[in-house]
Amino acid sequence: MPRTARVDIPGQLYHITARGVERCRLFLDNQDRESFLSRFSTLLIDTDTRCLAWALMSNHIHLLLRPGPGGLARFMRRLLTGHAVAYNRRHRRVGHLFQNRYHSILCEEDSYLLPLIRYIHLNPLQAGIVPDLEELDCFPWCGHAVLMDNRKLAGQQMDDVLAYFGKKVRQARGKYRGFLADGVENARKRGRPAMGKQDLMRHLGFETECCCGDDQVLGSHSFAEKVLPEGAEKTSARMGLQELMEKVAQEFSVTVVDLCSQNRTKNLSDARALICYLAISYLKIPGTKVAQRLGQARSSVTRAERRGAELAEEKAAWIKTL
Repeated sequence: MPRTARVDIPGQLYHITARGVERCRLFLDNQDRESFLSRFSTLLIDTDTRCLAWALMSNHIHLLLRPGPGGLARFMRRLLTGHAVAYNRRHRRVGHLFQNRYHSILCEEDSYLLPLIRYIHLNPLQAGIVPDLEELDCFPWCGHAVLMDNRKLAGQQMDDVLAYFGKKVRQARGKYRGFLADGVENARKRGRPAMGKQDLMRHLGFETECCCGDDQVLGSHSFAEKVLPEGAEKTSARMGLQELMEKVAQEFSVTVVDLCSQNRTKNLSDARALICYLAISYLKIPGTKVAQRLGQARSSVTRAERRGAELAEEKAAWIKTL
């Protein structure tokens, strides 16, 4: 899919959150959670993405990732779209599952890696899902249990994290757990942060002056100066609506004129739905502009966008070529 204005640099550290639309639950039962983790694990291995921490909450998720060569956007698109389609199919549901797009912050590793691991892995405890650290040790929907060797998740970098705490695994695991225990009381005092970078930074115990002013970067000014030019270069190219329409028209063996007509054959309706979804969700083009270009009512574009999210899974291989 076309690149957006995000900072998307392979190999860098990212804290990612994604929430359910209108705060809806992302997982209704353990089968949903296992389905998500199976897809997550497979993608980690297939894309050479490294996971350092994760937690599945009721209506949102936390991930701490180093994207592989394909970048973060492609990884997250496959992960979230795949889960949404499987979830909707299983629960006979239609429409968006996730609220807008995922939220990502590029983080300076030297300063924030360990605080972020602790913050993410303490989320279930802080939210009251588990009562204490002993329960968290075995809680299956958080990467902490993997580090404590109480569950497995292929692709999670257990050794990379424990190496910060010692050379011998047993000793390192004990020191890591003590590191989490030290953070429990502080986390309770600070409360749960909002989605913004500054809220997260204050929760982690850093002063605002320590961070650069870019909302997509959590780190020092020197770190931002080092990474942002590369990120800007990698994410500068944007596909326009006209180009998207031409590519979709070619894929569906129709013309752009057909797309803008009142013809409502299934093939054309599917093509319009995919355009609406990709244009609004990834190119960030206003729905009113998409509606005007297609000659459709705004409400029709909204409905088409929802259908397009499901079509995107079927066309995932083709979308990767854009």
